[in-house]
Amino acid sequence: MATIKRFEEIRAWQIAREMVKLVYKVSAISEFAKDFGLRDQIRRSAGSVMHNIAEGFNSGSDNEFIRFLGYARRSASECQSQLYIALDQNYISQEQFQSIFDKAEVGNRQINGLIGYLHRSRSKNKLSEPEIPYQLNIDENSYDQSDK
Repeated sequence: MATIKRFEEIRAWQIAREMVKLVYKVSAISEFAKDFGLRDQIRRSAGSVMHNIAEGFNSGSDNEFIRFLGYARRSASECQSQLYIALDQNYISQEQFQSIFDKAEVGNRQINGLIGYLHRSRSKNKLSEPEIPYQLNIDENSYDQSDK
């Protein structure tokens, strides 16, 4: 994997950005735009995917990055859940729902792949020693019972 120097290079972040564009587009029209609670919450959850990837990337450690990627993944799932409300309220069409839902799925797969990569790279960098089985060899002939 090539070294990533900026969070904007992360494919999961790019996909999240595309998802945010779609969410803002569909939530800006008709009755959806008037449902301030749902509109604002779905926008926040979609944006949170991007923000957590960016924040985690600049956190300074793989453990922190992994933690923020987990937040991003959960935010994508939250956005998907809110899409069901928008669909059930007829704020969006089935096609719009599916487009954004699928974008979140692709983003989650990218996030999962990145988490896996970070876990693997972390384990490669750990110091390890070869396992040597412990054995206690006592020569019974050298053990003198008279010392007791």
